[in-house]
Amino acid sequence: MHSYSIAESPRDRLIDRELSWLAFNERVLELAEDESTPLLERCRFLGIFSSNLDDFVMIRVASVKRKIENGVTKPNSAGYTPLQLMHSISARIQELVERQSSAFHNSVLPALRENGIDLVAWSQLSDDEKTFVTNIFTTKIYPVLTPLAVDPSHPFPYISGLSLNIAVILQGEQPDEELFARVKVPSNLPRFIQTSNGGTKRLIAIEHVIVANLHELFHGVEVKNHYMFRLTRNADLEIEEDDTDDILASMEQELLRRKFGPPVRLEVDRDMEPELLTTLMDELDIDVQDISRYKSPLDLTGLNQIADLDIPKLKFPAWANQVAPALRAVDSEDDDAFFEVIGRGEILLHHPYESFNSSVVRFLESAARDPHVLAIKQTLYRTSGDSPIVNALIEAAEAGKQVLAVVEIRARFDEQANVRWARKLEDAGVHVVYGVVGLKTHAKLSMVVRQEGGIIRRYVHMGTGNYHPKTARLYEDFGILSADGLLGDDVNKLFNSLSGFAPQTHFSRILVAPRTLRKGLLEKIEREIENKKAGKPAFIRMKLNSLLDEEFIEALYKASQHGVPIDLVVRGICAIRAGVPGLSENIRAVSVLGRFLEHSRIFHFANGGEDEHWIGSADLMHRNLDRRVESLVKIIQPEHKRTLNRAIDGYLAQTTSSWHMHQDGHWQRETKNANGERLDDFQMKAIEWYRNRA
Repeated sequence: MHSYSIAESPRDRLIDRELSWLAFNERVLELAEDESTPLLERCRFLGIFSSNLDDFVMIRVASVKRKIENGVTKPNSAGYTPLQLMHSISARIQELVERQSSAFHNSVLPALRENGIDLVAWSQLSDDEKTFVTNIFTTKIYPVLTPLAVDPSHPFPYISGLSLNIAVILQGEQPDEELFARVKVPSNLPRFIQTSNGGTKRLIAIEHVIVANLHELFHGVEVKNHYMFRLTRNADLEIEEDDTDDILASMEQELLRRKFGPPVRLEVDRDMEPELLTTLMDELDIDVQDISRYKSPLDLTGLNQIADLDIPKLKFPAWANQVAPALRAVDSEDDDAFFEVIGRGEILLHHPYESFNSSVVRFLESAARDPHVLAIKQTLYRTSGDSPIVNALIEAAEAGKQVLAVVEIRARFDEQANVRWARKLEDAGVHVVYGVVGLKTHAKLSMVVRQEGGIIRRYVHMGTGNYHPKTARLYEDFGILSADGLLGDDVNKLFNSLSGFAPQTHFSRILVAPRTLRKGLLEKIEREIENKKAGKPAFIRMKLNSLLDEEFIEALYKASQHGVPIDLVVRGICAIRAGVPGLSENIRAVSVLGRFLEHSRIFHFANGGEDEHWIGSADLMHRNLDRRVESLVKIIQPEHKRTLNRAIDGYLAQTTSSWHMHQDGHWQRETKNANGERLDDFQMKAIEWYRNRA
C-alpha cells in the first residue's frame, strides 16, 4: 500500500479549479448537444452554458488576469502559474464556444425549423412581415437607440459589460474615408420578435431588425458594413469591511464601480475585418487571447426566450410537486395545527419534488400572522423579486413581533436586490444585520419563537438551498422543519452570534463554519480510517456542488489509501483525482445534471455501522469552510436517513445516466448500458417516486 506521503507533482494530485469549472460547463453543453434532450430544453441548456460562461469570465478569468497584471508568478496548488493557466483557459473557452456555435447552427437551428420554429433573417421576411416588424421598430425600438459616432469630437464610447453592440462602418466624405459608429442593442427589450405568418412561429432577432433599419439612424450616410461585438468586464467586487463604517453604503458604491470594471473578454463576429478588430482591441485594451470569434448570433443567453415557447411536446414532461405527507392533512388556515404537526416530529423536505410553498413559505407566513408567535429570525442570501418570505417578515414586524433578518448583501450578482430588500426591511421595522465582519452568511436558517401555554417553544427550518420560491422549483435541495429542543437551542445561539458577540458558542447538533465545520468533518473522515483498520464498517459518501479544499482532498486520499470506499457525487468543480492507483483507487466520482440544478449537500459516514448523515449549506471549498458562516445539521430520524440513502443510491446506481471521472480528470458521460439500453434519468425517476408515494 502506498504511504500517505506519496509524492507527485501538484498536477498529479489536484485538478485546477478553473479548468474543472470549465469541465462542468462542458457537461452542461453536452446536454444541449444531446439530440435526445427535448428541443426547447436544448435551447435552454445553450442559454445556461452562455450565462455560466459569462459569470466565469467576469469573476474567475478576471481574477487570473489581475494576478498576471500584479506580476504573480508562483504556481497555484494545482501547479499552474497565472500565465500558464490563462493560456489553458483561453484555449478551452474557444474550444467550448466553437462547439456551442456548431451545436446551435448545425443541429438545434435545423431541428427548430423542422418543428415549426424558424429563426429568420430580414431578407427572409415577406412584405407583410417587414411591415409588421418595421412598425415595431418605429414605435418600440427606434426611440431607445442612441448611435454613437467616433471622430475627433466624439471619443470612443463607453461599452457596458455584456451588452450586445453593432459596430457600423460608414462611408466618409472622401472615397477612401471610413467612419465608425456604435449602436447598442437594447437589453431591456425581447431578443426575438415573432412575426405573424400562419402556423409556423417565425422569429427574427432584434439586432437583425436594427441592422435592416440602420439607414434610419444615419440619414444621408452610406452604411458600408456592420459587425456584432460584445464585451465582458471584471465584475468582482472588493469591499474592505475593516475600513468602512457602513457596509450597506459601501456596497452601493462598489456596485456603481462594477459597471466600469476593466475589460476581460471580447466576443466578435467570426468574419469581422482585421482593421476594425484591431481598433476595438486598442480602444478596449484587449489582448488577442481574450477574443472569442464565432458565427453570429453572439450571446446565446437570449435562447431562453425560445425555450419559453409554449410547446409542451418539445419540453420536459410536465410535473407537479407534492405536499410533504405530514402536512397534507393540515388545513391551509389552521396555524395551530401546522405548528402542532412540526411539534410531533421532524419533517424532512426534498425540493422541488416536494412543495417549497406549502412547507417553508407557509412556515413563515403562518408565523407572521399567528398571534402566539413572538419572534422570527431569518437568514437571507438570495430570494425572489416578489418574495413572499420578505413580505412575511415585514408583516410580522408590522404586527409588533420581534423580527431579525440577517441579510447577505454580498451574495454575488444579487447584491443590488439584497441592498433593496435590506432597505425595505429596515423601513418596516425589521432588525437588519449583515452578519459577521469578514464572513459571508451563507447558512440557510429560519427560527420561529412561539408561546404555547406557559412555555416558549422554538421551531426551526434548516436547509441546503436559498429562501427563493422561484428557484425552489428548479433547484434540488433538502431541508428539515423541526421543534427539537437541542436544535432550537443551537440555531438560537447561532443567530445570537450573527447579531451580537458570541465567539465561544458550543453547539450540540449542528456544525458551523468557520469554527467547527472543518474540524468536525475531518474528524469523521479520520474516524472512518480508524474503523477500517479495526475491521468495522467504513465508507464515506458525499453529495456536493464543489470539492476544492486541499486539506479535505488529502484527507480523502489518505482514507482511500487505507481502503475506505469513497463515493462522491459532485455537480460542479471537483479538484480531486479519482481512481488513481496508489492515490485514490477507492474513490469514485460521478456527476449528475438534468432539468433540475442539483444543489443539496449530503454527508454520509458508515460510522462503524451506525449510519451518520448531515445536510446543509456548505461545499468543501476554502471560502465555505473559512470565509463564510455555513451550517450542517445532523439527521437523526431513521426514516429520514433512509430517504437520504435512497437519493445517494440513485445518483450512484449503475442504471443512472451520469458522468464518471477518469484518472486523468476527464469526465465521460454514460447514457447507455452494455446492451445499448438507455440509462435512467435520476430526476425523472425521483418525480415518479414522489408521485407514486402521494
